[in-house]
Amino acid sequence: MAFNELTDGLPEPVRRAWERSLTSGRAALGRRTLLRAAALSAGAGTLAACGIPAAPRATGDSTANAAKDLSETQKEVAFSNWPLYVDTDEKDKEKHGTLEAFTEATGIKVKYNEDVNDNVEFFGKIKPQLASGQDTGRDLMVLTDWMAARLIRLGWVQKLNPGNVTTAITTIESRFRAPDWDPGRLYSYPWAGIQTVVAYNRKATRGKEVTSVSQLLDDPDLKGRVTFLSEMRDSIGMVLLDQGKSTERFTADDFDGAVARLQKAVDSKQIRRFTGNDYGQELSAGDIAACIAWGGDLIQLRADNPDIEFVIPEKGYIASTDNMLVPARAQHKANAEKLIDFYYQPKIAAQLVAGIGFVSAVTGMKDELAGIAPDTAANPLVVPTPEMAGRAHVFRTLSESEESDFEQKFSKLIGA
Repeated sequence: MAFNELTDGLPEPVRRAWERSLTSGRAALGRRTLLRAAALSAGAGTLAACGIPAAPRATGDSTANAAKDLSETQKEVAFSNWPLYVDTDEKDKEKHGTLEAFTEATGIKVKYNEDVNDNVEFFGKIKPQLASGQDTGRDLMVLTDWMAARLIRLGWVQKLNPGNVTTAITTIESRFRAPDWDPGRLYSYPWAGIQTVVAYNRKATRGKEVTSVSQLLDDPDLKGRVTFLSEMRDSIGMVLLDQGKSTERFTADDFDGAVARLQKAVDSKQIRRFTGNDYGQELSAGDIAACIAWGGDLIQLRADNPDIEFVIPEKGYIASTDNMLVPARAQHKANAEKLIDFYYQPKIAAQLVAGIGFVSAVTGMKDELAGIAPDTAANPLVVPTPEMAGRAHVFRTLSESEESDFEQKFSKLIGA
């Protein structure tokens, strides 16, 4: 069935949420289930078994995985990103204001490709070249934090030259500076932040508030009308926080306890199913009453349906990032670094946020955003309040063995 047949008649915000789900695949419908199995065998430990030798580990030498940089003579940069993840002209979808501004300011032409359809799928696409020490044909790519961590661990991305990212170094917000997978941001800078929260349809709950993960799992009034996400780190992370565990320091036993908690709700049919972005249509229509949701989707859904509410649980929420990285053997590394740095100007960051509605990591962006999109600047799903930011938690980086073990257990839980 064609995409326009699937979405015909849907409200525009719901249609956009579906489009992002079907095309970007952050947890996209059937594709996500199929790719979860691939994720279990994509780590470094299985590369040799597939006939692909692992690349040398990162050595701390910024030139270890570098090719000859042609940036001085070739004023171009190949940029791979997710669909619908940059500001776009409403009349001409091929035009992206911030990218055009970069070219005007630097003379560097951007070859922009929306070819990151899923972290695992994209990893499978670039793995053969990276493992054999070849250029992927890309100079910059945007991947979610856990996949960025994997590539850094494998030594398949290049250390950034601090002299080329001075704006980024000085304007990145402190809470984004030192993830455990890239302390000091030596290899990456956030493109956008993602917030995982509790959402509900006030009409579907008959005015009853839904304020916690425990309520999603236990409230009999919600039975059979609750969904969780098919992204392991989001669903398990939210349950860990609800159980009083630290997502930054949890143990294998803690993980198993969270799985058991979800399994109980699955067995009792409290949870209807695990979803990608497709929860949006059901939530907006009232077919489900409450769910775990992504903030970027809720901005779109709330614009069309005022009954949609979001809640930051008292025990906190999961925050993650999509990150810009320069792959090994990229031929225009300095140009890629200039593009990273360009997006850390508050004015440019504000234009990006106004276009995509996700969280920015750039200090000073809010004041610029208020001047061009005041409603967006006042939205805590885009610009978290200090109180909200204080409740944010990250899901710690997993070892290779943990990643395989935990994904297998989660796949069994959700029936993948």
